[in-house]
Amino acid sequence: MAGSLPRSPLAPDQFPDLPDIEGVTFASAAAGVRYAGRLDVMLAICAPGTSIAGVFTKSSTRAAPVLDCQAKLGLPGDAGAAILVNAGNANAFTGRNGTDAVAALVDATASATGLPENRIFTASTGVIGEPLPHDKITAHLADLVSNQSPDAIADAAAAIMTTDTYPKGATQSVVVDGNPIKIAGIAKGSGMIAPDMATMLVYIFTDAKIGQAELQDLVRQTSDGTFNCITVDSDTSTSDSLLVAATGASGVDVSDDAGFANALHTVMLDLAHQVVRDGEGATKFIEIEVTGCTDADAAKTHGLSIANSPLVKTAIAGEDPNWGRVVMAVGKSGAAADRDSLSIWFGDTLVAENGWVSETYREEDAAAHMKGDCIYIRVDCGMGSGNATVWTCDLTHGYIDINADYRS
Repeated sequence: MAGSLPRSPLAPDQFPDLPDIEGVTFASAAAGVRYAGRLDVMLAICAPGTSIAGVFTKSSTRAAPVLDCQAKLGLPGDAGAAILVNAGNANAFTGRNGTDAVAALVDATASATGLPENRIFTASTGVIGEPLPHDKITAHLADLVSNQSPDAIADAAAAIMTTDTYPKGATQSVVVDGNPIKIAGIAKGSGMIAPDMATMLVYIFTDAKIGQAELQDLVRQTSDGTFNCITVDSDTSTSDSLLVAATGASGVDVSDDAGFANALHTVMLDLAHQVVRDGEGATKFIEIEVTGCTDADAAKTHGLSIANSPLVKTAIAGEDPNWGRVVMAVGKSGAAADRDSLSIWFGDTLVAENGWVSETYREEDAAAHMKGDCIYIRVDCGMGSGNATVWTCDLTHGYIDINADYRS
């Protein structure tokens, strides 16, 4: 199915021109794991001294590659690192077969690259519950190693897609102590998107120098305000993985540098938004800002309740300014709310206030906003200073079409 779907109407015009990141190279191959005639495996190799940080799904049924990566993060060692990713098969819920497949891939990659096994990170995405034909991947490892190139990240982005309609990339540069630092990232994700750490598969590379523990803290904090604030369909994947590799090739230490932290946040938020824009069947990109809550957690709870509501999402798909569904979603969230303090805006239009429709409300104004492809909803609970912003997309019949025959 990957590559066969029409490009999302919310997609960017083209894949960005990502810079080469000193200390990392890429190669991709068409291994035929599930898809015929397309790239479906990518291998990234990072230089010695690279710090690797990551966050992963909290799913109780997380896949074997996720468990393996979690066990390896933070282990001592200055050797290089490799990231091997396949699309088409998630290697999830496959019992001992899954563990054996990861072991086989790690062993073969270590042999092909000369890297220690504890510096080999694998990921798989696609259908759940089918054994991974790992021999199809290992058969291409020699070529994946020999074909490594610093400018092949675009192919890597294409190789990790499943129901994505376009490859996703983002980049930022920042000057630290007078020296330029580059960041480039790729992601895949379209459906089964509900944040519970990061969401989907994300790989970000930088030539910055930073210790693993410091990078880990930064990645965890940054994911909370980016990938943990998006949802497409309220379903958390078994395979969600986000890895950030800092090669240190620039020689510039960015520990505790606010400029670097902001640049990383920008890349992660860009990729997160691209995932929402490629939501299965999506025609509307939706930003939901919730203010005036008892605390930030309550605001986020309300925001995600609105974002995950099928009734809200289908109303937006139909360009119907049905603000009653927003009221419903706030009321059911479980976070503190006061009906008579609630205010709601669609775009710049004040829809409701003080527990009732606003006296100035004209439905044609809100309806006009709903006709755009970027929808803004603001809710103020009038109870405090807690704020949060989340992002989602509408829910159309296209989502059903894609998922009804996903395994076919």
